[in-house]
Amino acid sequence: MIKKNFYSTILSQTISPCEKYLVVGDIYGTLSIFHLSKITNCETILTKEDLKPRYRITVKEGFQVNSLLTTQHYLVVGIVGEIYGYNWKSIRNTHPQADWTISIPNQKDAFKNADINVIRGLQNKHIFIGCGDNNIYVYDLESRKLLKTLSCHTDYIHCLSDIGADFISGSEDGVVNIWDTRIYKVIHSIKPHLDDKVGRPAIGKWIGAVSCNDDYVLCGGGPRLSLWHYRFLTNSTVFPINDKGIHVAEIRNEKILAGGRSRLFYQMSFVGDIVAEIPVSPVTVYSAVYKEEPNKILSLAGSSSKIDICSNFMYRNQQLSLY
Repeated sequence: MIKKNFYSTILSQTISPCEKYLVVGDIYGTLSIFHLSKITNCETILTKEDLKPRYRITVKEGFQVNSLLTTQHYLVVGIVGEIYGYNWKSIRNTHPQADWTISIPNQKDAFKNADINVIRGLQNKHIFIGCGDNNIYVYDLESRKLLKTLSCHTDYIHCLSDIGADFISGSEDGVVNIWDTRIYKVIHSIKPHLDDKVGRPAIGKWIGAVSCNDDYVLCGGGPRLSLWHYRFLTNSTVFPINDKGIHVAEIRNEKILAGGRSRLFYQMSFVGDIVAEIPVSPVTVYSAVYKEEPNKILSLAGSSSKIDICSNFMYRNQQLSLY
């Protein structure tokens, strides 16, 4: 337990549809489930046990939980080569079993399973899966049938985002691809590392996070966190933050949320003004989830067994622990 407490890393998080539970996945193949509604109730006096997981699920021992997705009925879990679907009604059982499993084919190496790095529910009843074999797989969630295999990256996929009929992918190859899901083709590409103001050759060209709205594409990784015009694909803002690599970047309303290998998590305006700097427990933040209603909450996790909870997106006011 002492070793796990010291070496734990949380790669993914999600919030249940009822918004009562926070689920985090770690490198040991465990899902830890926290009673979020109790933690965010400002009138509740919390004990040490309240700040620890209420339930635990071992998905597959020795296989890290890389990605999580919430759907109306299922908690979708991505590990190495496989995706598991747990019914939300079963997660409080003593030994819950997955209702279904999807095995992902590795197009790059038939003898090695591909990491499931990111899962997004980008369309009704469809899930998009970014993998370590450089491909994006599109599955029908009801039938669990493979619909499309998208192969336009030359290195593994880190991140996905969506807006309308388009979705965006970011990869280790340094390319941000904008796809039209009506034809499943790349319609535009951005290569941030080629921009002198954005590129950081010492860190690399990899893209660790992407986000978008109707007007902008936000991306970061080895290159600096930057905002690009969606229509013209020109750089709008380079954010003046101190980091050694971006793993989280999100457009939230009229603000930018970002973190990564840094002791601070940032909230900024679109023009680069820093609104808040939140000290974080991990050396590297790999995951951030948030909700607005009925209570505001931002949960930050990464290379630590500690999870930072911010109830107003401005500072940390609770700290959860896996152990």
